[in-house]
Amino acid sequence: MEDQATSPAAAPAEGAPAPGSIEAEWPARVADTIEDVVGTLSDRVVRPLTLAARGVVFGLIAATMALVLAVLGLILLVRLLDVYAFGGRVWASDTVLGGLLVAGGAFAWSKRTGGVEER
Repeated sequence: MEDQATSPAAAPAEGAPAPGSIEAEWPARVADTIEDVVGTLSDRVVRPLTLAARGVVFGLIAATMALVLAVLGLILLVRLLDVYAFGGRVWASDTVLGGLLVAGGAFAWSKRTGGVEER
């Protein structure tokens, strides 16, 4: 049996760099550099974009839920006013609720700021 040190498979091929030389280490250095660049890019670009996308998605979900709950709350208020306060007179419930909403809108309108300043 041949010893591994003397076998042709264990001998370095002609023109191949010797282990430990600079020529043999450049693929590892390139791979490390690529890994560092990708890690930095991930930390500085991908993670903030992921957080922003999550914020947009969860914000839309929250806004949709708030809108649905507001509509259901108004329906509940009309039903409560209709049944308990005005004894089946829906027009009275609608008038009271409409007056409240108009008053809220008028208040919000009075607090707005003008988009264009006059000189």
